[in-house]
Amino acid sequence: MKAVVAAPSDAPVRFDALLLCAVLSLVSLGLVMVYSASAVMAQDKLGDSLYFLQRQLMAAGMGVVAMAVGMRVGWRRLARLAYPLLLVTLVLLVLVLIPGIGTTAGGARRWIRFPGFGLQPAEVAKVAWVVYLSYSLAKKREKVATFSVGFLPHLLLCGLLVGLCMLQPDFGSSVLLVFLLFALLFAAGTRLSYLVGSVLLALPLAYAAIASSPYRMKRVLAFLDPWAHRHDIGYQVAESLMSIGSGGLTGLGLGDGRQKLFFLPEAHTDFIFAIIGEELGLMGVVLLVSLYAIIIWRGIRASLAAPEVFGTYLGLGLTCIIAFQATVNMCVAMGLLPTKGLTLPFVSYGGTSLVVLMGAAGVLLSLSASAEGAGHRTLRSGGDMREVAA
Repeated sequence: MKAVVAAPSDAPVRFDALLLCAVLSLVSLGLVMVYSASAVMAQDKLGDSLYFLQRQLMAAGMGVVAMAVGMRVGWRRLARLAYPLLLVTLVLLVLVLIPGIGTTAGGARRWIRFPGFGLQPAEVAKVAWVVYLSYSLAKKREKVATFSVGFLPHLLLCGLLVGLCMLQPDFGSSVLLVFLLFALLFAAGTRLSYLVGSVLLALPLAYAAIASSPYRMKRVLAFLDPWAHRHDIGYQVAESLMSIGSGGLTGLGLGDGRQKLFFLPEAHTDFIFAIIGEELGLMGVVLLVSLYAIIIWRGIRASLAAPEVFGTYLGLGLTCIIAFQATVNMCVAMGLLPTKGLTLPFVSYGGTSLVVLMGAAGVLLSLSASAEGAGHRTLRSGGDMREVAA
């Protein structure tokens, strides 16, 4: 499904209208559900039931601009920005750790506050990491299967980014950065022995990171048996499960959910999926999952039909961000994974996440425009991404 708009040069610009509609539908659903999930709490604590909705609307407006910029700038120009974006990201990740610059909330120092808005560097890091990896792997395409050129430098740089995120601490973003590294290395043709071996070596480090942190251990215990810890560490997961389970087929009705009435913490952010399940029921959940499935399908489709290997890696990476975050967030809300603190893409309350992801969607739309007549699919074989007639 392609839409055509007139460019300033009068040349037709084609983009994937189905992808665009899915993104805008999720943003619209998110605005409605953020208000529904936060209005009572905002009125009680802040004296303004529209507090979170107004800020999410502002972020959505900025996101539309970011999406338009992403479409206008195009994916090819991002290759030139790979190193500057990575450098800016590293600076931001360091600045957020400095007292007086970074601000703390919920026991984590993840935000840099500016007048009227807050910036979360880890959200920027996800996209910057994908852009850099895509450029680097495309440039080193012939040597990507080698350990010293294709694997080790990327692994070390990922370790630096993860280390900065863990100092905040932000375990969810750290896991996503590692996932993106492995996904793109696999797509580029890195030897599986390197990937499997690094995972085995990283397992003790992951265990140490969890075991050394009391609050992470509590999350694991709450995941293993939330009902045994119903009134302490498993409270949030148990309330989320009750919220989803009470929705039934059609839900209790928009705005009629009960768990958001001071029972379920973070109802408008990390656990907004539970409120969707409660108020819109199974039908609402199916709609939500279907919209994500469309984005993933069209994102992969555009990636595999990209005219250049950089575009293929970039599209796959950006699609992986959305797919990973959506999957993890929904699984956490259903008690299938330990709590990670990742937002539900385009839906959860969070300005930086919304703006960055809508900008990423704009890049995917520009990629779909370039790939519009390609009619190719890409296979991973022997370290190369080879185009094969569809």
